[in-house]
Amino acid sequence: MDKINKQEPDSERLEALRRIPSEIMKDLTKEEVNAFLYEEFLPDSLQIKLKNCLIDI
Repeated sequence: MDKINKQEPDSERLEALRRIPSEIMKDLTKEEVNAFLYEEFLPDSLQIKLKNCLIDI
C-alpha cells in the first residue's frame, strides 16, 4: 500500500470520485477508494456499489 499512497492519482479519477454521491461514498472502504484511484480494474465489491454511477466506455 505504501507504494500506492506515494503516487499521484489520475486527475480524471479524482474528479469522478468527487462526483460520487455522498450516500455511496460513506459505504466505500479505504481499500475500495484506493482501488478506484489507482487500480486499472475495479474490485467486484466496488463495481456493485457503483453500479448506478458507472458507464461503459
